[in-house]
Amino acid sequence: MLSLPHLVVLFVIALVIFGPEKLPELARMLGKATAEFRKITTDFRYALEDEVRDLERQTRIREEEIATAARAVEPPPVPPQGTLPRELPAGEASAPTAAEQSRLDDADPARPEAVSASHEKPSDDTAV
Repeated sequence: MLSLPHLVVLFVIALVIFGPEKLPELARMLGKATAEFRKITTDFRYALEDEVRDLERQTRIREEEIATAARAVEPPPVPPQGTLPRELPAGEASAPTAAEQSRLDDADPARPEAVSASHEKPSDDTAV
């Protein structure tokens, strides 16, 4: 940036070269050129920002389409090892019969029994 002494020297040189008649006209032209330059740069900046926004929107839409397509092609989740799938084809596996169930119950004595409603602790909602 030019300091005040530099500007004074430039003004004196311009006054000597162009003369006092042409100096106001030269200043007007310089002001108009500066205003036009600012207008052009502002328009360019807005146009550039619009293009960037459009590109970002197109990229976001494309990413959503890819994610949707990936979800459609994604294989079903594999159940953890040792578990049965929720839906089994007919005839492959069935629930144990009553005899098999009683044998399974007798084979595991460490299995806890179900807690009945009478053994549950009463709620404190009725306490005063």
